[in-house]
Amino acid sequence: MKSYDIGVIPGDGTGPEVTEEAIKALNAISEVGGVQFNLVHYDIGGERYLSKGELLPDTVLSELREMDAVLLGAIGHPKVNPGILEKEILLKLRFELDLYINLRPVILLPGVYTPIKDKGPEDIDFVVVRENTEGLYTGSGGFLKKGTKNEVAIQESINTRGGVERCIRFAFEYCRRRNKEKRLTLCGKTNVLTYAFDLWERVFNECGRDYPDIETDYAHVDAICMWMVKNPEFFDVIVTDNMFGDIITDLGAMIQGGMGIAAGGNINPEGVAMFEPIGGSAPKYTGLNKINPLAAIAAVQMMLDYLEEETLSAILLGAIKRVVKDDVKSLSAGKMGYGTREVGDLVARYIRSTD
Repeated sequence: MKSYDIGVIPGDGTGPEVTEEAIKALNAISEVGGVQFNLVHYDIGGERYLSKGELLPDTVLSELREMDAVLLGAIGHPKVNPGILEKEILLKLRFELDLYINLRPVILLPGVYTPIKDKGPEDIDFVVVRENTEGLYTGSGGFLKKGTKNEVAIQESINTRGGVERCIRFAFEYCRRRNKEKRLTLCGKTNVLTYAFDLWERVFNECGRDYPDIETDYAHVDAICMWMVKNPEFFDVIVTDNMFGDIITDLGAMIQGGMGIAAGGNINPEGVAMFEPIGGSAPKYTGLNKINPLAAIAAVQMMLDYLEEETLSAILLGAIKRVVKDDVKSLSAGKMGYGTREVGDLVARYIRSTD
């Protein structure tokens, strides 16, 4: 029997609840697909930090490097100052595991509400490829005369030729495999960020010569935001830097129905990959059986795609589609018409009933 080693980081707040339902779906997939998933759980997050003073030990990082994939619930604790968990766990995972691709599908499923008038699933179906380890998120910069009236704060965007090229080449390859419109759009700001995006645009154009079957296009990030709302059907695959990717994927989540259905992957194509729901830890819903687990379940579906288990991925996606079309009333916490566990049960039932 084929088997995969999966690291599981349930995390904080409602993270363990949605992760439990994601694993419920994974177990059902294992039953119908004849594939074994060996799960290794890690108590990384706010509670561990508060009780032990530990964030992300090197021993855990070493083990995660050897996994086939990692499933993350959510990181964020109301009793931990902002920035600590984000920098020392989430960003550290990205940098230390070199998860240089953030992959974010923006797909509107049948039956899901979008705030964009007169647009449906045939119009909202694109993917954002975000560079995940460079740019403004490297932490380069500092303060001068901090706390005085003459204070200076500098934050620098670091973009390397190697980092930009590997991201852009991944996007071209992904666009080719996706095999839909075969159109790759570079999102940037060449008219203002004249150094960073001069590099991005030059590399984009040079790489494009190796992919004559892919149509290429460029748009400023502000134009991208406008067109995502007005004509989302124009986009197939978008590639962009770390900061702009962070912003436009949240807009993408809203037009695909909200954080309750949005999932993403942090990928090292030569190493491990980590998949997660996009919404945060939502501590106010902890333990209430109200949070929507579908984004975490969708993260498992992305993980199956990454593991090249396309048939099993399609089965899980079919179960998710059935739940959002026929069962839940809303994707918002507490308004689904079902509890967290009940939604997970529905997904698992539909997986097992697959012909």
